Amino acid sequence: MTARAWAELLRVSALFTVPGDALAGAASSGRRPDRGTVLAVGASLCLYEAGMALNDWADREEDAVDRPHRPIPSGRIAPAAALAAAGALTAAGLGLAGRAGRPALAVATGLAATVWAYDLRLKHTPAGPAAMAAARGLDLLLGATATGGAGRTTGAVAPGVGAGTGPISGAGAGAGPGPGSAGGSATAPGSARGAAPVARGSVLGALPAAGLLGAHTYAVTAVSRHEAHGGSTTAPLAALAAVAALGAAALHTRREDQEPGAHKGFGGQEESPRPRLSHRSPANPARTASGLVRTALTGSYVRTAAVPLLHAALNPSPPLTQRAVGGGIRAMIPLQAALAARTGAVGTALAVMGLVPIARTLARKVSPT
Repeated sequence: MTARAWAELLRVSALFTVPGDALAGAASSGRRPDRGTVLAVGASLCLYEAGMALNDWADREEDAVDRPHRPIPSGRIAPAAALAAAGALTAAGLGLAGRAGRPALAVATGLAATVWAYDLRLKHTPAGPAAMAAARGLDLLLGATATGGAGRTTGAVAPGVGAGTGPISGAGAGAGPGPGSAGGSATAPGSARGAAPVARGSVLGALPAAGLLGAHTYAVTAVSRHEAHGGSTTAPLAALAAVAALGAAALHTRREDQEPGAHKGFGGQEESPRPRLSHRSPANPARTASGLVRTALTGSYVRTAAVPLLHAALNPSPPLTQRAVGGGIRAMIPLQAALAARTGAVGTALAVMGLVPIARTLARKVSPT
């Protein structure tokens, strides 16, 4: 077993499409990235790689015919080793999510279950693309629930502030309160008094972004089902239409997304409504800059995904279909950045885009599909 073989098995070139999920989730929830976000990124990376290892283990017989060069059918990695890696990475991902709080662990558990169900049962069924879409959406929501959750303490609880009010089914049940937990409490840094409930909309606000990312994933997964044999023009055309629609949706911004108080600080302080009046002015420089960045990022997303999809629609050969899938995977990074920018989190958006050169370089060495 070589490092090269494991890099191929785990598809490390696609790994850099993962951190943006948690960062976009944090931005969409209205909070700045913190320790909980870092834990969510780590959990996402582990669960994503678990899915990659499990995918090749489950497809080892099919790959022996269609992709004999893959690490398992070529004999470079033993099937048992791939399965063990999938199990260990899943456990590590759940462990990291648990450190960000019980709501984050609940979302991560649902994500892990979706990944295993897809690889072992749903991949070759009509429910396959929907399962993959759900996994990406849950990954974004993991970032939303984990952000602020790692700093919760039992001493900073206001009487009567209970758990179990989270908007995600099962995410808040029995969860201890704290900043970032749905239905928990937020306190000023360094103070155990004056705790105030965290807005339930903090996670609900991330649902539209999760839906957009999930829709893109659905479209790319539908195309990937034809990458081994090609022959489909319908899937690339449908994905092309989806990319255009998602680009338009990413450009649309609700008024409350651009309020300056929408992003809480690291301590989860309540937003102040006072600056909103001035921020609604069209001449506001920050709002103008945010809009320009969002437009540029959305354009990058559409260009990255649409061009190879158009080529695959015109000539649905296996190589061009595989390039369309690879382009769709890489396009997730600018989409994540655009979703962060649409909430006004320009810094987070630019940080996500910083992953593009790394992903592009690795894609030349290890195929993301």
